[in-house]
Amino acid sequence: MKEQGLLMKGVGSFYEVLTESGRLATCKARGSFRREGMVPTVGDRVVIDIKEQGYAQLDEILPRKNLLVRPPVANVDQLLIVISASVPEPDWLLLDRLIIAAKRIGIEPVPVLNKIDTSNDEIQKVFTEDYHAFRILTVSAKTGEGLAGLKQCLSGKITCFAGQSAVGKSSLLNALIPELHLETGELSRKTERGRHTTRHAELWPFENGMVLDTPGFSMFETDCLEQDALNACYPEFQNAGPCRFPGCMHITEPDCGVKPLLETGGITKARYERYCQIALEYKTRRKHRYD
Repeated sequence: MKEQGLLMKGVGSFYEVLTESGRLATCKARGSFRREGMVPTVGDRVVIDIKEQGYAQLDEILPRKNLLVRPPVANVDQLLIVISASVPEPDWLLLDRLIIAAKRIGIEPVPVLNKIDTSNDEIQKVFTEDYHAFRILTVSAKTGEGLAGLKQCLSGKITCFAGQSAVGKSSLLNALIPELHLETGELSRKTERGRHTTRHAELWPFENGMVLDTPGFSMFETDCLEQDALNACYPEFQNAGPCRFPGCMHITEPDCGVKPLLETGGITKARYERYCQIALEYKTRRKHRYD
């Protein structure tokens, strides 16, 4: 009997699939996947053949709307990018890079500031002002502040948690789903860096959606982005006027429509400076793409 379902977990050559009828089936993939270069991935919509005896067979991987390589997960709706309001110190440039990596493949980025119970006013001010163009969340896994809004954000979607170690991703998931009992890393007193604690990618049902925990430090390598593709990753630029030159980098060009946003509050100085750093990096990559 064939059923469609969602691939929840993969360990070795075995896969757990939640079928549309609510059955959790343990499957083995058909051998032709390897020959075709296809790898079943957590988040895949699949077709399985349930046998009367033995394991079900994973027969087909349905078309994906997106695929992340690290962590390996498909069909993600949104990426919750968690940073810390205290230690480790917020890495604003990493947050910007993860936003770009998400938006370029059609995943909605949601910046999340955790540990607000230990935050200072300056960090919260920077977070609120720099990311005013996004849906943002401020939460505390320890006190529960902001968790109601986080639950609402997760409802009905496949959500991937990302961010550097020790920002509290596993702690947030434990606060939301206590029965998970995820291991959380202790912060090193000497280095103020966390140990990696998550061992594999796995989806868990939550609020009519799915959540996925990922290894502590998550970074997605982005290819050589064209300028227009980079611009599309900055929602602030949607309110900019026209630029004189096509392909304007918004850095040194005259009559640029983006730079006036610095005066009107459309983009903060700090976020614009990080944009310039990233834009110049992509310019260098484009220059040497065929080297």
